[in-house]
Amino acid sequence: MIDPAPVIDSLKPDWRLLVPPVWREIRDYSREKFRADAFAAATVAMVSIPQALGFALLAGLPPQMVLGTVVVGGLVAAFFFSSRHVIFGPSNSLSLLLAATFISLQGSALGPAELAVLLALMIGVLQFGAGVMRFGQVTQFISRSVVIGYSTAIGVLLAFSQLHHLLGVERDTSASLWSAPFHALRRAWLGEVNFWAAGVAASAFLLFALIKRLRPRWPEALLGLIVFAAIDWTIDLTTFGVANLAQGHAFAASLPNFTAVPMTGRELATFRDLIVPAFAIALLGMLEAVSISKTYSMRSGEQVDTNRELVAMSLGNIVAAFFGSMPGSASFARSAANYQAGARTQVAGVLSSGFVLAFVIVLSPLVNHLPVPVLAAALIRVGWNLIDREQIRIAARSTGSDAFTLVATFVCAVLLPLDVAIYIGVVLALFLALRKASTPTLVEYAFNPTGELVVRESGNQRPHPEVAIIHVEGELFFGAADLFQSHVRQQTERENLRIVILRLKNARHLDATTVFALRALQSYLRQTGRHLLVSGVHGDVLKVFRNSGLLRHIGEENVFPAETNPNLATRKALQRAKALLGGAEPEVRLYFDSNQPLPKSA
Repeated sequence: MIDPAPVIDSLKPDWRLLVPPVWREIRDYSREKFRADAFAAATVAMVSIPQALGFALLAGLPPQMVLGTVVVGGLVAAFFFSSRHVIFGPSNSLSLLLAATFISLQGSALGPAELAVLLALMIGVLQFGAGVMRFGQVTQFISRSVVIGYSTAIGVLLAFSQLHHLLGVERDTSASLWSAPFHALRRAWLGEVNFWAAGVAASAFLLFALIKRLRPRWPEALLGLIVFAAIDWTIDLTTFGVANLAQGHAFAASLPNFTAVPMTGRELATFRDLIVPAFAIALLGMLEAVSISKTYSMRSGEQVDTNRELVAMSLGNIVAAFFGSMPGSASFARSAANYQAGARTQVAGVLSSGFVLAFVIVLSPLVNHLPVPVLAAALIRVGWNLIDREQIRIAARSTGSDAFTLVATFVCAVLLPLDVAIYIGVVLALFLALRKASTPTLVEYAFNPTGELVVRESGNQRPHPEVAIIHVEGELFFGAADLFQSHVRQQTERENLRIVILRLKNARHLDATTVFALRALQSYLRQTGRHLLVSGVHGDVLKVFRNSGLLRHIGEENVFPAETNPNLATRKALQRAKALLGGAEPEVRLYFDSNQPLPKSA
């Protein structure tokens, strides 16, 4: 009988994950660590503010909702991350997914802000369940090629989605996220470009590049936004048709307020429509958090727990929902800034939320004067940085499966809804991996004159013309069962072949589907007057044989477990074959490693 206890124990929630790892750091916290964390936190805050304002523009949400995720969600998540460097908050991929979801639900009873809050709660609950149930390891089954193809598509879409802001043309609100760039280009072709807006955007690109070139350590995005906000405050660029944030969602600096999440009939009616995008965003958040934490753990040498990363993000999203903010995820850019600035503990993430709030309050008079084309230029730079050419090159050249997965995921993400594209990429990568793993190697073996078990070369006459010894190597789970059965049948459908010896010494991971395939093979051979023998069956495979009843079905006298000498079980099977053929029992000569003592079973 199979002991169900390990399976049941693995399904029990691990409530220890709710103990914040940051407390361990605080016990031996020092002034030196605080200085390092404070410097990193200030650096992260200067990166976070322009990104948050840009993501608000991208998702079509008020800046307060996005900054609330940075301040409140980031604060709570920082306490629970096992990594010292991961920073929680709004991300480019998540903002694009939100924008696509809002467009697809334009007829919903809820507006974008209400949808964002409900999604934050749903995503938080999904990630919390995955974390406490210890499902973090699931992310290891998702190919890196999927993530690279998806992030590349996000970068391209992010850049093209800002064309209408860059050119100063009206956006067709009925257009989808993917058709909006073409609509902007068509309007530009008709001569509707606002050259003032295009000029401001071009000037912003130039200023960002100059700061990056002359002062690489300075926050070029934040400084660029401050400069152009000051220009708009002084000149009022709106008189030239250059829009600013005040014309869309006016910003008013305030402390985050607890608002709770209403659950009226409108929310419940919309709940079903949000299930698919909520799962997609939750899965993408899991991938981002695990990928970032593993990347920086390899560089810093720290130990990370993927399940803790999920719990940290889940609590950040749940708290963000109750403070009326959008959902968040782990951020590649802000986590990189945190690591490069020398963060020593998770306290850096806690402090960065406070710095963001302080900076926003100080700079709030300028925020509403931010020209939209400048924010669009900042977002396009973010999108460009997402396209990692080195990673694309590695994935494209490693294997054909990786290249195909990379291209297919990219194309799906560009042409299809983003939440659907991530599922297609994951399923495609798993299918190709299973296809590769489900191709067992079948090699015919024979004993040479010295008694050594060797591969029978094609064209050589079989030592025992009516007996075939077939060595099976590889995975024999459900994905390989049918292929395995058909290959063995092809080997046996010969006029003079009466006995098949399957050598399963290196076969692994048998399951119920494989058992059915072996039963069908044995029945086929029996019906055609042939016999099936099995040799080299090791512990786990033999356990499956016994528990499933396959051992009884084939006959214990026809199954030969693995022994110390690697060829002994097969020689015994050959003796059994001779007996079934009615011949005299042959002399048994054993082949074994001369450096090892002769096995007692010899």
